Amino acid sequence: MKRRDFLKRTYAILGGVVAGGWAHPPARAAAPDAVTELYRKLPRWRGFNLMEKIGADSIMRVHADPMPGNQPYRESDFQWIADWGFDFVRLPMDYHCWIDRNDPYRLNERTLKEIDQAVDWGRQYGVHVCLNMHHAPGYRVSRQLNMNLWTDKEAQKQFHFYWSHFAPRYRGIPPEQLSFDLVNEPARMSSATYAKVARQAIAAIRKEDPGRLIIADGIPWGHNPVYELVDQKVAQSTRGYQPRELTHYNAPWLDRKDWPKPRWPMTRKGQVLDRDWLDRMCIRPWKKLEARRVGVHVGEWGVLDTVPHAIALRWMCDVLTLWKEAGWGWALWNFRGEHGFGFLDTRRSDVVYENFHGHRLDRKMLELLREF
Repeated sequence: MKRRDFLKRTYAILGGVVAGGWAHPPARAAAPDAVTELYRKLPRWRGFNLMEKIGADSIMRVHADPMPGNQPYRESDFQWIADWGFDFVRLPMDYHCWIDRNDPYRLNERTLKEIDQAVDWGRQYGVHVCLNMHHAPGYRVSRQLNMNLWTDKEAQKQFHFYWSHFAPRYRGIPPEQLSFDLVNEPARMSSATYAKVARQAIAAIRKEDPGRLIIADGIPWGHNPVYELVDQKVAQSTRGYQPRELTHYNAPWLDRKDWPKPRWPMTRKGQVLDRDWLDRMCIRPWKKLEARRVGVHVGEWGVLDTVPHAIALRWMCDVLTLWKEAGWGWALWNFRGEHGFGFLDTRRSDVVYENFHGHRLDRKMLELLREF
């Protein structure tokens, strides 16, 4: 019996699957001291971001391929991720996918059931699922909106309302299988302002499900730890996009033409940027947070397919080595290459792709990821 078939059968026996679709797990009694201790030291979960609900108006477009918009998740993704030895998916989601455009408090059950299905597949295939509000009311990375999550009460009310819905919806699913990542890459506000809004969302979740594992992204854009949240018993998420002029070389949404041609290691204004530099800039600051008994995970990282393959792999090997030494897990942005990142369906001219179920597979990159 194949591993995935065994997992399916076992899960069905335990009562997690019923004929006709999703079965909600039995609700457990809420206890005030039930906050999971998992946040103190996260497992070294490794995997990918799945983009089906990222939003149809994403600015992160590199090629002319259609963007995912609001599509159902794919069971095959979970199968392949598990078969290749990975155990984590992050679902960056646009809240517009599950609301009525005329009424932000009226939820679209069809979309919510598609998210349920992804959570269910994660449990079947032994893949931890992390739900992330990538586009929240009043905040989206690199986008000005008509509301401001950090100052507008209405935006905050909607933000808390959505998390207050997800919390009881998944109450009873163990934190080892499901986590909530509050909001993607907060920026353009003080850490105190961010922490205030995050605390309110954390309280809303824990009112409904005290045992849910919660993750908070660093600030700004996931780069630095947020010490104002240490007492909230939540893990924190960092990023792996440094140096940016390498990882985002010729990214059309950045409109930067002054960055040098990609190299790794590289030099910036006379300073050598190499593995030691990455350690000083991206690892050690987060190790200080970890010393406060706060778990760390790399929620996003990657390098665009505008960077030559050999250079991309050298950089990836260095960051993967550092994260393995640190004991941190990671989630590559992303699984399929709609945004020019990842190892499936990218468009590098210097790679001989393998045909994998109709997808362009970068086998060298996949095998490098599997090593770590």
